[in-house]
Amino acid sequence: MTIPVIMLPAVFYKSKFYTMKIIFTTLLLSFYFNLSAQDQTVKGLQAESNKTIKKEADTTKSLWRKGGLFNLNLAQGSLKNWSAGGDDFSLSINSFLNVFAFYKKDKYSWDNTLDLNFGYLKTTSLGARKNDDRIDLLSKYGYAFKPKLSLSGLFNFRTQIARGYNYDNNIKSLTSAFLSPAYILLGIGLDYKPTKDLSIFISPATSRWLIVHNDSLSAKGLYGVVPGKKSKNEFGAFASINYLKALNNRIGYKARLDLFSNYKHNPKNIDLYMTNIFTTKLSKVLAASWSVDLIYDDDVKLFGKDKNSPGLQFKSLVGVGLSVKL
Repeated sequence: MTIPVIMLPAVFYKSKFYTMKIIFTTLLLSFYFNLSAQDQTVKGLQAESNKTIKKEADTTKSLWRKGGLFNLNLAQGSLKNWSAGGDDFSLSINSFLNVFAFYKKDKYSWDNTLDLNFGYLKTTSLGARKNDDRIDLLSKYGYAFKPKLSLSGLFNFRTQIARGYNYDNNIKSLTSAFLSPAYILLGIGLDYKPTKDLSIFISPATSRWLIVHNDSLSAKGLYGVVPGKKSKNEFGAFASINYLKALNNRIGYKARLDLFSNYKHNPKNIDLYMTNIFTTKLSKVLAASWSVDLIYDDDVKLFGKDKNSPGLQFKSLVGVGLSVKL
């Protein structure tokens, strides 16, 4: 069969059209699949980025163990025409604040405790006087070379807030004031912690400064200072045992025992400082507390039999009042 010459251009044109359509479709599909692949790649990179870049957990809180206790005990009484007798008016306020902050990271530890105590008593017959007064800051930093044993440095500052008096034979005489006395102690030694509640620190090399800032007290040479001098340095051995334990969900116990031996003077006469406090929760805001303190300082020659020799100091306070756990 012979194809007419006039139809050749039409066949050629139609063949060229189909060829262009196939090429265009191929390019369009190629572009679509390429764009889709790029989109999946971007999504994969974003997902990988989200996996890689994560906000680090805040471990600050877990490194610290903090807490404390505030107690306020108040008692007041009034009498008028009372045949059994007694003071017409009496008021007693006792408070204490015990706070702690313990830091532990890897082999490093830092233990801090602060005790603030103050008690006030006023009666018609005795007048106003304090029955408790203490500022006590203890800080200890250590490096553990064994799981329960650390090489540590210790700092301790202890004094009182207000003036204190002795009322021997109803004669009022000044015995203490702010920074009179005050004790500053620096020592380096070993700290043994068998449990998280108990710490035993022993230092063979400890320096202790005794400060008597009040002029009248320093002039008398009280607390072992040379008369007229306001400070004294001692060097010796020191041991401190600290115990802080919640015995159960209602009863807590906090204790501390410090022992110091002065190499320079009478090393066998060991100074003692001991505090104990029991607290019992009665309700959400009420608690009973009992504190017992013992102090023996070989240089405090105020409480011996002849009032010119050292003696054991004893204090016991029992109270019921407001209690807030911090």
